[in-house]
Amino acid sequence: MAAIMAAEQAIRRLGTSCFHAQETNAMTDKDDNEAPALTRSDLEESDNPFTLFAQWYESARESEPNDPDAMALATVDETGLPDVRMVLLKSYGETGFVFYTNLKSRKGVELAANPKAAICLHWKSLRRQVRIRGPVEPVGEAEADAYFQSRSRMSRIGAWASHQSQPLESRFALEKAVAAQSARFAAGPIPRPEFWSGYRIVPETIEFWREAAFRLHDRVLYRREPAGNWSCTRLYP
Repeated sequence: MAAIMAAEQAIRRLGTSCFHAQETNAMTDKDDNEAPALTRSDLEESDNPFTLFAQWYESARESEPNDPDAMALATVDETGLPDVRMVLLKSYGETGFVFYTNLKSRKGVELAANPKAAICLHWKSLRRQVRIRGPVEPVGEAEADAYFQSRSRMSRIGAWASHQSQPLESRFALEKAVAAQSARFAAGPIPRPEFWSGYRIVPETIEFWREAAFRLHDRVLYRREPAGNWSCTRLYP
């Protein structure tokens, strides 16, 4: 018993010295803005993962130099081979996480065949990331129309001009298509193309990750249970 107690004390001293070293010396490529650990109180106060996500996302909006809404979106093709690309998170809430795209793009075709996806948001300034997995559903027509009209005029014209993911003979061909659509709509309204809309990822799991010293990272997984509530489990780094 004495040996066990001595070993536990040694481990505690090692942990204290490790984290003290990180605070005073840090890693050479990082600044002093160490992200706070995920504590038990954080998790108890955030039994709904959307509460914790909103807190992290607002922090990222304040600290990220560019595109805090950027996220990697993963889908799979007809052979099961994964595809991943960066898209922008345009809205979120307890119903899910929304992004928009050309429905005839590669991701649109893949989601039509297999409506499941994963996303990952990584905020380097905070040394945090969030991973989300779940089925995908189209947003409503009114929701898609409202977002489309919130875009800049040239972005709306670009949506009409681009045959996303299709072969393009030259940059000049794209510029000609943009000019043609600009002339078509002139100064008039630009409706949303029927081939352009949004998707909502309805999360089944949401994992929060926080970097820590010596790769002893915090990982907390929320899982939606059949009754609709969320369970919360810590994971080994």
